[in-house]
Amino acid sequence: MSEKAPWITYRPELKVLDCTVRDGGLINKHKFNDAFVRAVYDTCVAAGVDYMEIGYKNSSRTFPKSDFGPWRHCDEEDINRVVGDHDPVKTGLHLAAMADAGKSDWKTQLVPRQQSVLSMIRIAFYAHQVSEAAEMIHHAHELGYETSANLMAVSAITEMEIDTVLEAIAPTPAGAMVIVDSFGHLYREQVDMLYHKYAKAMEGTGKEIGIHAHNNQQLAFANTIEAIILGANRVDATMMGLGRGAGNCPMELLLGFLRNPKFKLRPVLQLLQDHIQPLQSQIAWGALIPYNVTGQLNLHPQSAIQYLDGPDRDDFVKFYDQVVRDM
Repeated sequence: MSEKAPWITYRPELKVLDCTVRDGGLINKHKFNDAFVRAVYDTCVAAGVDYMEIGYKNSSRTFPKSDFGPWRHCDEEDINRVVGDHDPVKTGLHLAAMADAGKSDWKTQLVPRQQSVLSMIRIAFYAHQVSEAAEMIHHAHELGYETSANLMAVSAITEMEIDTVLEAIAPTPAGAMVIVDSFGHLYREQVDMLYHKYAKAMEGTGKEIGIHAHNNQQLAFANTIEAIILGANRVDATMMGLGRGAGNCPMELLLGFLRNPKFKLRPVLQLLQDHIQPLQSQIAWGALIPYNVTGQLNLHPQSAIQYLDGPDRDDFVKFYDQVVRDM
């Protein structure tokens, strides 16, 4: 075996983003307590992670504060209460929040960058929302933030629709265009095709290509690896894969793969032991059979989430028959 092989993934320009609180919050309505969020933050700093996505900048009209925790809205006072002492120069960590097209009061929710500890706003949108997404990117950029464009559910739209989105995003000031496998449906060959399509469309714009993978078919880590080898320089992961439904690419696996000495695994393992693993006795996530089924069938995991909350959660055949009938 070539001695060069272990270093193929060492690329200093590659940035890792932790979205444990943002994506993981989808399993408990973002009702993480302050100590948990601070523990994830401290771990990201100690582990050398580049970005931490602390939650959503979504509308309290769409997501009432009586029903959702503070990390669904990321009001500046809530962020400052937990990480108000944040300094990206000292820590090497940048904070991010996600704003959904159609779900965010982005014209009023975002404050100028110099008034926030956030460095980046990630814009999430479906193909039919690309016009609003482009406006959101320009608005956040004008306020001084880094931005990224996250086209969701890419496995569920046509190549023509993808091309139209990429054409609209290319001239925006977004710093990254992210491949988002919302349904956990993609295989390596599809990741290859999408990477090359995204990279060609963004050629000459200075945009990086990123990946955000879900683990319905237990391929989130493998697909993230594939994107990295192809050249993706923005990659998402969560601690112990904590995330909506089947969860995400596990941070503890990703950092070991990257072979970058700046990343430290021990702080991540400490967080898993002290904070993430105990959650499994309260909330289920991971590549459970119903999520595997929706991933294979290219379906949104919502049906599996609802089924697993019901009395027949272990009747996999019933779930399969139900979703196939409803397709």
